[in-house]
Amino acid sequence: MASPGTADPRKPTDDSNSGNSVSLLPILIAGVSLLACVITGYLSHTSENRALELSFLLLQTIVVSIVIWQACDPFADAAHYIGHILKLPGSVRGATLDAIASSMPELFAGIFFVVLAVAGASADDVPVSDGEGFKSTIATCAGSAVYNMILIPAICAIFISFYRKERPTIDVESSVITRDGAWFVAMEILLIGFLVQNRIHWWMGVVFLLSYLVYVIILYLDARRFQARMKMVEEAMESGITASEAMEEVRQRGITLSRDLEGRFDGEQSDEDDDEEPETAGVLFALFEVRLSLYSAWTIILFSTLVAAAACYQLVRLTEATAETLGVDIFFVAVILAAAASSVPDTFLSIGSARKGDDDGAVSNAFGSNIFDISICVSIPLLVASYLNGWQPIEMGQSGDIVGLQIMLAVLTLVTLGTIWHKRQLTRGKAFFLCGMYAIFIAYAVLGSWGVFGSGN
Repeated sequence: MASPGTADPRKPTDDSNSGNSVSLLPILIAGVSLLACVITGYLSHTSENRALELSFLLLQTIVVSIVIWQACDPFADAAHYIGHILKLPGSVRGATLDAIASSMPELFAGIFFVVLAVAGASADDVPVSDGEGFKSTIATCAGSAVYNMILIPAICAIFISFYRKERPTIDVESSVITRDGAWFVAMEILLIGFLVQNRIHWWMGVVFLLSYLVYVIILYLDARRFQARMKMVEEAMESGITASEAMEEVRQRGITLSRDLEGRFDGEQSDEDDDEEPETAGVLFALFEVRLSLYSAWTIILFSTLVAAAACYQLVRLTEATAETLGVDIFFVAVILAAAASSVPDTFLSIGSARKGDDDGAVSNAFGSNIFDISICVSIPLLVASYLNGWQPIEMGQSGDIVGLQIMLAVLTLVTLGTIWHKRQLTRGKAFFLCGMYAIFIAYAVLGSWGVFGSGN
């Protein structure tokens, strides 16, 4: 246990790095992006320059992604507060509350892809339009999953290697890899099994919903074990011994304590210290702070959800417009553009967790977001599409591009898990290796949009 007046090696000592401190860099980026968007918008409407039109669409996407980020940021703060009240371990909170907070864009984008694809279509065209919309949904979720699985841990590792000199690696508990990573691989295999068919049925969405329910039950049991062990340490401390002595006494009973739990008592994770209640949620680049209570937390979650939904509607429209301007299949544009824009909240949420010393939360958020993307962000749009199609099977046509994408995702997932499993940590070198894998994925998507692998239409 850190002695009074001694700086904890894992706790940021700079006050500017704690809490919801205002950073001028994101505000500057947002301002420049908005100004550039207005200028290119004016120029593109006064000329027929295709490059200007594409630049305008790209800048609009950047602005929309910033809006999504700022909608999900207070959502994440509110969800984190609720997780703190419930005494959830960092890995469970990251895989549930944080994952839901950061995966809202994929859910809304998937629903809008399906609904807008059917809107305006004739009765005879609804099955085909349904299939095209659902393919874009899968493309967004798959692209986001690759981004989350590969790029987010890599970005966190690179950031931490410079920010946290005393421990410049992302250290991960084995349970995070074996539980969350293995579950995501299982969901991927299940999805591939469904997609090899040319028809997708509504009951497949129900299977994914039930699988997510099982996953949540597993997390609930893990949380209960965590809380029981925390109570053991607290009861041992009632005799007047220190936290370190109490933890050692519990270990002597043959009970293993996770690094996350140890951090609760030795002050390693300042964001989860009970003495820091009440917390606040930063709104609009943390320029404003809202004092958190259960009432205000749920109000923030509701309002943030509405803002994120509106932004995702515009994101879907921009993805369609970009595909039309480039003259390529919207499937591959969604893989890159919509996926990256909707994954911005995941990136900043994981960096924030890593900066506070919660390495498990940073990585489990990426895994949990992917599980949520496959189980919820695919299943709910599937049920919506099935409803719009009279509960008839959704015609996917020749779905070779989708299956190929999912197989690549599964392979990249296994490589990433192996990389993280080695010594249970991510170094700067491993992070650059992961960035290289993401570059390969982007090259695959670009070549696919040019028809190199054949068309799925």
